[in-house]
Amino acid sequence: MTTPFGAAYSGSYDAIYGEKDYAAECSLIEELLRTHARGPVSSILDLGCGTGNHAIPLTQRGYAVTGVDRSEAMLALARAKAERAGVTPIFGTADVRHVQLGREFDAALMMFAVLGYQIANADVLATLRAVRAHLAEGSLFIFDVWHGPAVVRIGPSPRIKVIETGDETILRAADGTLNSAQQTCLVTYQLWRLRGSQLVDRSEESHVMRYFFLPELRLFLQVAGFELVDVRTLEGAAAPTEDDWNMVCVARAIRA
Repeated sequence: MTTPFGAAYSGSYDAIYGEKDYAAECSLIEELLRTHARGPVSSILDLGCGTGNHAIPLTQRGYAVTGVDRSEAMLALARAKAERAGVTPIFGTADVRHVQLGREFDAALMMFAVLGYQIANADVLATLRAVRAHLAEGSLFIFDVWHGPAVVRIGPSPRIKVIETGDETILRAADGTLNSAQQTCLVTYQLWRLRGSQLVDRSEESHVMRYFFLPELRLFLQVAGFELVDVRTLEGAAAPTEDDWNMVCVARAIRA
């Protein structure tokens, strides 16, 4: 078993999530910026940027994007994709809890449940404070997390995904177990890569994900120097329900 986002899983990441509509998410991000920003937004900090699936299209849309991630394997893919796309976002290695870039941005992002990888309260606060340190008062922070009411009601279930990529087939099995006392879900991913009938590679990863409820998010944000100003579904509809596993939050940096 490997740590989250090791080389094997990272190498198949874009194929596994090929159906995820990153373009629509970037359009939602732009809509939220237009709705809530108090001034022009030209520079964006993308925390937990992964393989660049938000950073690259946002750069193509004219933003100056800096992306950070702690996985070197993911960043290598992001840099290669950006080069192929002919754009130049800045990518660097950093833990979102401790990132220190020495500058401010017009807005910050933390998409695809990156905040949920911060399990302890201290890590959630450290992450939010690190984001706040890179934003001027009034600037926006957009992020998505697992929506507690839906996670508890629906619960995890076993899933199998088959992806055809040229001469290879990728099989991914995922299963999860809730820990209500810790407010987390342990998700185990098993990955097989086949070339024809031959097994090329097999790997396994476990990801522990925290899910959130709005009252605690408001408190975390307030302590870190933010106010929550909007909550949407990932599709952009208002007021996530118990059927919406993900929610997108917009927070504004306030006076410390």
